[in-house]
Amino acid sequence: MTANERPELSGKVALVTGASRGIGYGIAEALVARGDRVVITGRGEEALKEAVERLGADRVIGVPGKAHDLDHQAAAVEAAMDGFGRLDFLINNAGTNPVFGPIADLDLGVARKVFETNVISALGFAQRSWHAWQKDHGGAIVNIASIAGVSASPFIGAYGMSKAAMVNLTLQLAHEFAPLVRVNAIAPAVVKTKFAQALYEGREAEAAASYPLGRLGVPADIGGAAAFLTSPQSEWITGQTLVVDGGIFLNAGVG
Repeated sequence: MTANERPELSGKVALVTGASRGIGYGIAEALVARGDRVVITGRGEEALKEAVERLGADRVIGVPGKAHDLDHQAAAVEAAMDGFGRLDFLINNAGTNPVFGPIADLDLGVARKVFETNVISALGFAQRSWHAWQKDHGGAIVNIASIAGVSASPFIGAYGMSKAAMVNLTLQLAHEFAPLVRVNAIAPAVVKTKFAQALYEGREAEAAASYPLGRLGVPADIGGAAAFLTSPQSEWITGQTLVVDGGIFLNAGVG
């Protein structure tokens, strides 16, 4: 899209967590492209600053911090309200997966950290967004889950458990926040990001061959789905988990 093709500002404002790169950045990029103003968060201040510059400092605010930190959550929501005057959309994308292996040997302290970042922080952001704007004005929330949350996934069990909790959090919020706020989730398969690199590095062709659509995902795939779920075209959809997986689930029954 060239400068001359850019749409007029939609007037809507979104907060995307964990958006300095990867899926979060792809989502922020899709929302900016359609005319939204966006607050993005991330742990690395320099990476976040670079993301703001690429997306457009006239329409994007960066708030560095860790997703589970309560002060950071407050600061991000305040940045939207103070900088843009509203907060229509929340996309809970920030997540962590610091452990690889069977849950029989999972350190419970690590498990708590995974849930704190992947689930509790999402609830915290949702609560703050609700009270700051959405309970009176409406909007939409999109939680980034994972196909690991809707099926067993060897060696990333802690991550999968947290994403299953994210799916249920989506149901709970959709029920409680209706009718003004729609809440849905996206469950991606493997998307080519630094976060997921260990799942395909050195074997991308082999990994991609297992997908009926013949490739791994890219951040723009999830960006497009998030843009749809925060658009008027999805205004009768809530409490759903949209699987965006290149067809990999089609192979589940093949043996």
